[in-house]
Amino acid sequence: MPSFSSLYAGCPMWHMDAWSSSIFPAASSAAQSLYHYSRLFNSVEGNTSFYQIPDQANLRRWQQSVPEHFRFCFKFHQGISHHQLLLNVEQQTLDFLARFRPMATQIGCLMLQLPAHFGPQHLPRLQHFLQLLPEGFHYGVEVRHPAFFAKGEEERQFNRLLLDRGVNRVIMDTRGLFSAKGNNGLLGEVKMKKPRVPVNVIATAERPIVRFVGHPDIPTNRRFYQSWHSKLQQWLDEGKTPFMFFHLADNADAPFLAEQFFQDWPKGSSPFAINLPRQASQTSLF
Repeated sequence: MPSFSSLYAGCPMWHMDAWSSSIFPAASSAAQSLYHYSRLFNSVEGNTSFYQIPDQANLRRWQQSVPEHFRFCFKFHQGISHHQLLLNVEQQTLDFLARFRPMATQIGCLMLQLPAHFGPQHLPRLQHFLQLLPEGFHYGVEVRHPAFFAKGEEERQFNRLLLDRGVNRVIMDTRGLFSAKGNNGLLGEVKMKKPRVPVNVIATAERPIVRFVGHPDIPTNRRFYQSWHSKLQQWLDEGKTPFMFFHLADNADAPFLAEQFFQDWPKGSSPFAINLPRQASQTSLF
């Protein structure tokens, strides 16, 4: 079981087949994955809701599978964020929120991921959308349009909107990913999907969210994530509740990136300790 303060950490998902022969018991089933995952990490990105909104039975089962301290960070459905670009989504949004209301106490944040073509001209839509959102949840917004990373007036308007509404800006750090050579296979596929944007670090609310997308060679990531140790500690000292999620081109190795990150915490004072079990069949990653 991980030890932690008010820092939450995890991966983009709670199940991968490879984990049954690495960090989960070898005989575990897919249905048991969330239970085993939640004994190693205390949060997860709920990407499943981006593609299909889970029914109440699944939500209850997931809630019963995790410890009380565990937090889900579900994404708003793509119909709201991508297909409609926040236009005329009032009822869809209210229905989405109603589905998750029974498990609100175990939701760390609901994240709105917007596509790269959602630009400054769409900010009035975002403002209207944020005004729809009721209390009872924490929210985060991820943007990918270059104008929101240019340190100009358009980015200031976006940040001010989030600050005024108490909404977190989701921070993407893809430096490690794009430093890796090659564009073939899985690495090339992930490079196509992830945004290559500057790392603009700002906490616009009380639950800053970092999505760290690393280099496939886990030790190489040290030069990219060292500054995150001090930033997370600063946020903790300020009384904030940060969320740190670890991605790799092959997310089968993402837990080991997270483990290394916290083992490298300066002065041995890590607020989160991960000690992953190693099944006998696992080959060395290092």
